[in-house]
Amino acid sequence: MIRDNQQIFNRIMVLIDAVIAGASLILAYVIKFYILSPYAGYYLELSYYYDLLPFLVPGYVLIYSFCNIYTSKRTGRRQFEIFDLIKANVIGILALMLFMYNVMREVNYSRSVLTIFFFINIFLCSFYRGILRKVLRSFRKKGYNIKHVLIAGYSRGAENYMDRIRENPEWGYNIVGVLDEHVPAGAMYHGVKVLGTLGNLEYILPEHKLDEIIIALPLEDYERLEEVVSICEKFGVHTKFVPDYNSIIPTKPYTEDLDGLPVINIRYVPLTNSGNIFIKRLFDIFASLCGIIVTSPIMLVVAILIKITSKGPVIFKQERVGLHNKTFQMYKFRSMKVQSAQKEKKGWTRKNDPRVTAVGRIIRKTSIDELPQLFNILKGDMSLVGPRPERPQFVEKFMEEIPRYNVKHQVRPGLTGWAQVNGLRGDTSIRKRVEYDIYYIENWSVFFDIKIIIMTFFTGFINKNAY
Repeated sequence: MIRDNQQIFNRIMVLIDAVIAGASLILAYVIKFYILSPYAGYYLELSYYYDLLPFLVPGYVLIYSFCNIYTSKRTGRRQFEIFDLIKANVIGILALMLFMYNVMREVNYSRSVLTIFFFINIFLCSFYRGILRKVLRSFRKKGYNIKHVLIAGYSRGAENYMDRIRENPEWGYNIVGVLDEHVPAGAMYHGVKVLGTLGNLEYILPEHKLDEIIIALPLEDYERLEEVVSICEKFGVHTKFVPDYNSIIPTKPYTEDLDGLPVINIRYVPLTNSGNIFIKRLFDIFASLCGIIVTSPIMLVVAILIKITSKGPVIFKQERVGLHNKTFQMYKFRSMKVQSAQKEKKGWTRKNDPRVTAVGRIIRKTSIDELPQLFNILKGDMSLVGPRPERPQFVEKFMEEIPRYNVKHQVRPGLTGWAQVNGLRGDTSIRKRVEYDIYYIENWSVFFDIKIIIMTFFTGFINKNAY
C-alpha cells in the first residue's frame, strides 16, 4: 500500500514540477520585461518562449528523475533535498542554454530571463516541497501514512535501527515486532515485543500487512541469512539488510569486482589519491583568497572593536593537531580576556563563561571569530572543509577513549565540516562528531564539499553551543 501511495505521490509531484517549470519561465519573462526593464528595446515576444516549453518541461522532469528528486525523502534531511534540487537545476539550465544557443542557434532569447527562471524554479520547487514535508511529517506523527516494519534478528545493528526510528517519529515507521532465536516470545527489546523465532517468519508474513522486513541478524546467526532472504522474497516483501559487523569492520566498507568475485575493502580514503589532493588544495587556495577579500571589511571592524574594548592582541593563536598528527598554530579573533597558558588549557568554554568578552560573545555566536583561519587555509595548515582540529591534550585523551579517533588526522582539518553543519559544535558529543568526521573522510568528493559549504550558509554560522 505504501509503495502504491508513493507511486501516486511521485506522479503528482512530476505534474507539479512540470507546471512550476513552465510557470517559472513565463514569470521570469514578466519580471524581466515588465518589471525590471519595461522600456527595453527589441526583445522576443512571450509567444516565442512558449516554443521552449515542449523541450524545457519534459527535460527538467527527466533531469529531476536522474538526480533522484523523486525518491522517497521520508528519512532524508531538508538540506539534502535542496542541494539535489540545486544540482538538478544547474544541469537543467546548462543543458537548456547549450540546446538553445549551440544546437538551435537561437541567440535572441534573453540570458537574463533564463537566469531569473533558474532562481524562481529552485525557489518554487523548494518551497512547495518544504510545505509537503511538514504536512506529511505532521500526519505521520498522528499515525497516518505509517510504514509497518518487522525486524528479523536482534543485534547491535537492530538496536541502532530502533534508536533512530524512536528518535524520529516524523519518519512514520512502526516496528511491529522482533524475531529472535535467543529470547522467548513475549519479551521486550527497547519497547518492541519479541513475536517468536526466525522459524515463525513464514507464518507471520502472510498474517501481517508489512511494508518492510529489516534483516538484522547477529553474526552468530549469519548461516540463516540465505534462508531468511528466500522467505522474504517468496512473499514479495521489501527487504533491507542491517549488517552486524561494526565491531569487525568499523567503517563504511566498499566492494570491488575481482573477475566476478565481490571483495570487501575495509576503508577507502579518497583524499589519499594525489589527484584528489591537488584538486582540493587548488580549491582551498582559490576559496581562501576570495574569502579574505570578501570578509576583509568585517575582519577590520572586528579587529578595531577587539582592540578598543579589551587589552591584549587581536589575534589569538592556539596549538592544534592537524594532518598526520602534526601540530600547527590556528588563528582566531581573540574573544576572551588574556589569561595564562595554564588557565587556557583547563577545558571547554562553558555557558556564561566570565572569561569571554562582550565582543567575544557576539563573534563566537556568529562564528566571525573563525575568519582568520582563512589564512591557515591559504598556508596549507587547514582546508575549507574537513574535521575540526583539537588541542593536543584533548587529542591524547580522545585517542584513548574513542576508537578510530585518529582517522580524522588522515586529512587536513577544516574551517567547516560535516559534523558542524549537522549541529555538532561546541559542547556536544565528541564520539558523535568523530562518526560524522569519518563519514566525511570516507565519502569525500568535490560535490560533497560544495554541499557542506552550502549547508554552512544555512546552518553553520550561528552556533547555539558557542558561549
